Amino acid sequence: MSNQLEKRLPLFPDTTKTDKDNLSIAGCDLNSLAGRYGTPLYIYDRQTMDSAAEAYKSLLAAHYPGKASVTYAGKAYLSVPIAKWADGQNLLVDCTGLGETAIAVKAGVPQHRLLVHGVNKSPEDLSAAIEYAGTIVVDNLSELHRLEQLDGQGVLPDLWLRLQPGMAVDTHAYTQTGHEDSKFGMDFDLLLKAAAFCREKKLPLKGLHFHLGSQFRDPEPLAHGIERALDAAKEIGFSSEWHLSPGGGWAVAYHEDDLPHPSVEMYVRFISEYLQAGCKSRSLPLPHLHLEPGRSIVARAGVALYRVGTVKRTAHRTWLLIDGGMADNPRPALYRVRYSALPVHAPGKEYRDKVWIAGPYCESGDVMIEALPFPEVSEGELIAVPMAGAYQLSMASNYNGARKPAVVMLEQGKATLMQAPETPEDLYRRDAT
Repeated sequence: MSNQLEKRLPLFPDTTKTDKDNLSIAGCDLNSLAGRYGTPLYIYDRQTMDSAAEAYKSLLAAHYPGKASVTYAGKAYLSVPIAKWADGQNLLVDCTGLGETAIAVKAGVPQHRLLVHGVNKSPEDLSAAIEYAGTIVVDNLSELHRLEQLDGQGVLPDLWLRLQPGMAVDTHAYTQTGHEDSKFGMDFDLLLKAAAFCREKKLPLKGLHFHLGSQFRDPEPLAHGIERALDAAKEIGFSSEWHLSPGGGWAVAYHEDDLPHPSVEMYVRFISEYLQAGCKSRSLPLPHLHLEPGRSIVARAGVALYRVGTVKRTAHRTWLLIDGGMADNPRPALYRVRYSALPVHAPGKEYRDKVWIAGPYCESGDVMIEALPFPEVSEGELIAVPMAGAYQLSMASNYNGARKPAVVMLEQGKATLMQAPETPEDLYRRDAT
């Protein structure tokens, strides 16, 4: 096994093997999958997803003595099969707006396990949340007033108020959400006004929520958010069962240079212990604790397969031009995320050169991976990009007429289609003629 192969395998799903000099996942041959479903192709490994979800549940049980739940953050990637999987794992499903709510409802997620977020929920979003959700996380006073006006349309679900703690975690500026100038949530004083409004109007205020950002590795900044949330809870006067969510956002490694993956146990233990101490010092009952991971549950379960169409050598670079890129994975262009890759055939051979891996789209920013040591590959070969399970398909577009790829679930040698590939007809189906 080459050193590069050995370093990169921890980025791939649990079931990844290199038998017969080819990559396989969950006992499935990747060349056969690409031939059957086409490329780009997104594959999810069921065992890796199950293990990640179970880790969160078992760690909460081990470290937190009160009630606790795990909520799958649908924005990472949501489809009907994924929502069914989350429900089967007894996870709540966090939806943003009418679209994701409709997916969860179609999947049969029960009302008590459906939670609705959103920074500017439309009347349609709120009406759907009232009908189908068990919890609405209220972002602002205007939304609270709208909910009070809609109260007659049906029994309101539980309401949590979103706190803006006034600080951010160490991550990309585009994924920070808890600082003072963030568009998300309410500052401390405004949140107390919202709580007073709930009491006045007899609205079902049951908890608090905050989220400092995504893709962070150090849990220490969460201490400030927990302190502010507990101070608010004390002011509000929660005296019996209440709910607290410190969001999600725990990081994963996308490149071998960022390994090992951040410890989920460290994250869960820090929140649990800090929350217990904070409640004790304020004589507050322990809340029902909710964690909302998405990325750290599905990112490593997902792998994107691409076919090399052209090998192009310029004065100073070797380009592998593949059949996907910015349209199915805009994250390198948005956040400068560093990805890695392996060739599907003979991944253990000598890594002689550095390559730049780019897509077919009409943007110079359509570069997925830069200066990656890589073995020689030929046109027509497959490459596998790991850590592809979160925030890629959910952010995918039809730029340049790109068609969204097929998505399959792999389990014990069997591939099950979760989403069919888009067709050219899908691209103009909504057009008025």
